[in-house]
Amino acid sequence: MMFQRAPRALALAVLALLIAGIVFVLARSGGSTLPPRAGNARPQLLLLTTLPIVFPEQLTLDAPASPVLAALERRYRVEPISTADAADLRGARLLLMAQPQAQPAGALVDLDRWVRQGGSVLLLADPALAWPSERPLGDMLRPPTTFADTGLLQHWGLRLLGADPSSQPQVKIRGTPVDVRSAGALIAADRRCRISDGGLIARCSIGKGRATVIADADLLRGRDAGDGAGLRKLLLEWLAELERPANLQVSSA
Repeated sequence: MMFQRAPRALALAVLALLIAGIVFVLARSGGSTLPPRAGNARPQLLLLTTLPIVFPEQLTLDAPASPVLAALERRYRVEPISTADAADLRGARLLLMAQPQAQPAGALVDLDRWVRQGGSVLLLADPALAWPSERPLGDMLRPPTTFADTGLLQHWGLRLLGADPSSQPQVKIRGTPVDVRSAGALIAADRRCRISDGGLIARCSIGKGRATVIADADLLRGRDAGDGAGLRKLLLEWLAELERPANLQVSSA
């Protein structure tokens, strides 16, 4: 009888080890591997940015494709827009804003209304952008050095502080090292926003919608060639969070 139980006990032990291994891998990866989606299963993602993600600064035939855009297009139908006004936002559910130019007052009103009615936005707002650009100062196509906040963050209960030279130069988010030497810090004025990762990230409930604000945009570029994949994975995970119902949100820890 004892020998008959041995194979069962061994099988249960192996199963327990497999489950433990899966849990460990998911914990190290932030809980999701986010596989590519089939073309007809990719939801729309509006993209508003001054960063050279869609179009490189040098429009040549041999210009390399943006790895950020390639990562986004594996999961979304990316549609660039120039302003966050009602016409561009109509019918959309998800928006990525990465160091955008200052938006007209009317567009800010439209954006706020869109979020309150159920839209979700991931906003990368850098107070001290270090992304190199060959465009001259004053060029409207040059990424702004400072995020042009004309009251939107305050309206959502947030304040964006500049980079603190005395803060630690690197943090880990879901196991991914993130260089934050030029990142800012977010402060919440009320309970609409939840701050995490030392002020780098704010997750806000705005009416029926949500806004995730990251006080850094340089992380899309990465300082070293080897850290780009991990940072792009974080970007996709932040977007995936906004696709889920609010009660299924996962923390960044």
